Amino acid sequence: MSAAPQTTPWLALVMGNTRLHWAIFMGNTLQGTWHTRHLHQAEVDTLIARRFAVAGWKPLTTMSVPKQLDDLEKNAAAGTIALYAASVVPPQLALWQAYPGLRVITLEQVPLANLYPTMGIDRALNLLGAGDRYGWPVLVIDAGTALTFTAGNADQFLGGAIVPGLALQFKALQDYTANLPQVTSGAELPSRWAQTTPEAIQSGVVHGVVAIAEDFLANWHRQYPEAPVVLTGGDGDRLLTWLNTKKRPNGSWHRDADLMFLGMCRCYLLETTDA
Repeated sequence: MSAAPQTTPWLALVMGNTRLHWAIFMGNTLQGTWHTRHLHQAEVDTLIARRFAVAGWKPLTTMSVPKQLDDLEKNAAAGTIALYAASVVPPQLALWQAYPGLRVITLEQVPLANLYPTMGIDRALNLLGAGDRYGWPVLVIDAGTALTFTAGNADQFLGGAIVPGLALQFKALQDYTANLPQVTSGAELPSRWAQTTPEAIQSGVVHGVVAIAEDFLANWHRQYPEAPVVLTGGDGDRLLTWLNTKKRPNGSWHRDADLMFLGMCRCYLLETTDA
């Protein structure tokens, strides 16, 4: 198959535990990203019927969506808008099965060695995108619904870890105790020695997450002193800010919300070119 034209648009969709993450590409060039909540079948059907045009997204997100969406239909190859999807939420993926432009990305299509069968596709794509953009070896910290650590070197998965993310920890304390309130964290690192229950929850969860991150970072940098660390996910900015209050280890640090889409783009190119 010949190389995909750089003018061919396509959509990328990562179905996460909490939200849907969307991107529009022109060939291998990322044009824009946005997010929506999880969808219902009628909403999926409406998006398809409207050919993913800008107006169709208004009930689904408060974010601005890229204006290039209005040009998808006229530029799509053979009139079908390609949608490359990766999912950790099977019921959300099932809503799209009837769409003829759907291309599902699975672990088998991710060009990384040593992936285990139950690994989340989002972690694999993040690692691939980080290695492509920042070089190997690389550590990805995804501060989303779960806080994950994913390490790789030379196009190979080295290992990682998964713990509950910030929001999940706060919610668990409210849901599984009789008297603890719902608490969230702000941008500032809270006082360690709190004097009220809400502040104590903030201190325990936030300082606990920071301590976990610091421990994994220290171990990583003992093995790879100059290797980059890339933070992504919805709480990535806050975690990076909190870690910046400490002395940084060696190596370069980055905040990159687009890692999974970079990984998806590599998979797209592998499918649509002779490379």
